Formats: sequence, C-alpha cells, structure tokens
Amino acid sequence: MMNGPVPPLPLLLSKPAKKRPLVSLTPLIDVVFILLIFFMLATSFLDWRAIDLSAPVQAAAGPSAEGDALLIEILPNELRFASEPVSLDALTARVAERVADAPEQRVVIKPSTGVPLQRTVAVLDRVKAAGPSDVTLIRGAEPSGE
Repeated sequence: MMNGPVPPLPLLLSKPAKKRPLVSLTPLIDVVFILLIFFMLATSFLDWRAIDLSAPVQAAAGPSAEGDALLIEILPNELRFASEPVSLDALTARVAERVADAPEQRVVIKPSTGVPLQRTVAVLDRVKAAGPSDVTLIRGAEPSGE
C-alpha cells in the first residue's frame, strides 16, 4: 500500500471539456441551391443568331424596286425564282451563278401570307450563303398564280 496523501486529480478531469460549435450545412446548401436556380433562370442555352436586314426606303418598297432585282417568292408549297418553281438547292445554285456574273446584284425575297417564319429564315440563310451583298426581305401579298 501507499503511504502518504493521495495525489490531486489532474485539472483536465475536473473541468468539462469545451465543445466546438457545430457548423450546420443547411444554410450552405440553401445558398448553393439559390445560386443554381439564379443561374438556371439567367442563362439561355439557345443559339441566338442575328439576321442582318436593312429596311428598304419607302420609295424602294413599290413594284419598281423588284424590276432590276432577282425576285424569290416563298409560297406555302414551293419556291419561285423569276416566276419559275425551283428547289432550295437549285435556288442557291442559280443565285450563286447570277451573283458571280454581277456581284452587286440585288436579291429580293418575298414570302407570301401563311409561310412559316422558319422556312423564310432557312431560305434567307441559303441565299446569303450564295454570296449576294444586297438581300432584301419584303412583305408579300397573297400567293400569285393560284
């Protein structure tokens, strides 16, 4: 047995240990979701492409404006180039031929009533790819020849 007084207990055992405060992840997750929603609403994944169109002068909007230009009519069921029915590929080739002969050749595209906008834009894209520098889109009337 031991003789003498009992040694004192260490101080660490006599005081309760300090607990570190717990960091809650809930506010952090809330902030991440709010940022995710913000960026989902603010971001557009569409492929935006601009179509350069110049508004014709008021005097050029009449029938005389079409006299010296290549007229392309977009009808609901067909395309017409100089009043002849053509396919889209043939139209592109014919416009490219004419533009090669006369680089300043004016091209007028006239969609008729009831033609979907997407079809008009597709024709515009193909005609612009053929190389003309002056492409004009005018408002069409009722389909001619029907």
